Amino acid sequence: MLKQRTIKSLTRAVGVGLHSGQRVELTLRPAAPDTGIVFRRVDLPQPVDIPVRVESVCDTRMASTISPGGDPGGPKVQTIEHLMSACAGLGLDNLYIDITADEVPILDGSSAAFVFLLQSAGVELQNAPKRFLRVKKTVELREGEGARLMWAKLEPFHGYKLTFEIDFNHPAVDATGQQVVFDMGSGRYKQEIARARTFGFTKDVEAMRSRGLTLGGSMDNAIVVDDYRVLNADGLRYDDEFAKHKILDAIGDLYVCGSPLLAAYTSFKGGHALNNRLLRALLADETAWEMVTFDDVERAPSGFAALAPAW
Repeated sequence: MLKQRTIKSLTRAVGVGLHSGQRVELTLRPAAPDTGIVFRRVDLPQPVDIPVRVESVCDTRMASTISPGGDPGGPKVQTIEHLMSACAGLGLDNLYIDITADEVPILDGSSAAFVFLLQSAGVELQNAPKRFLRVKKTVELREGEGARLMWAKLEPFHGYKLTFEIDFNHPAVDATGQQVVFDMGSGRYKQEIARARTFGFTKDVEAMRSRGLTLGGSMDNAIVVDDYRVLNADGLRYDDEFAKHKILDAIGDLYVCGSPLLAAYTSFKGGHALNNRLLRALLADETAWEMVTFDDVERAPSGFAALAPAW
């Protein structure tokens, strides 16, 4: 039987929120089978649990934000996608995440630090079948026209493969790899995806800060690009880091469905909002998906039974 996973012991992290600039503490704790991933706002007078589900997503501007039942006026946790991406990369099904503010810390702008924290706590198999959401027919969303066109789709696939193409029409970004294809069954999430950092353009920073955004952003936790070049002294970690970060985000955005996907995901210029709408469109069509388990590990997609595939 392909089993569910949690962590063996608790682990902690401290950092600042990318948008809020607030200091925030995370405590990641093991959870029982079938719990799912649950954020808990422990800074409130009465702690509030926010299970990670598609319907919990209440805002997708700049990041993925969740609240109880998706209530935009309720307690929130912002910028969950990098931590969720790490959980997906390690195949974690069940986890409690205690948080002392309304935004997950940005750390170095990638998911690598979260992968390290979770792996340091140890990955533990649980005596319950791991449930996958298998896509049975293609679901596609397209938005905009001409230069504004963006699209994303999920297709049937025995495994989990992601393809992302970017098009920023910017000299520094255009000089890097524009398309990335990554197979989650390869076991190379940590090496090939996890270190890709979020990025921003100097021309956008002033406008965003005037709206109370990116207050915690710096070259320590983001790639910063002016009109012509990357400003970070150390340059890029991958020659296609921009496109790889978009895949990192997509892995996290899509993991809010509560189960790992068996699908091929392809996107052109998509983002948090389109990813969430794509998931909602998939789940709304009950003929397009099914939940499956693997009593016989040999019948599972290649690479999915390894204890810690990110490493």
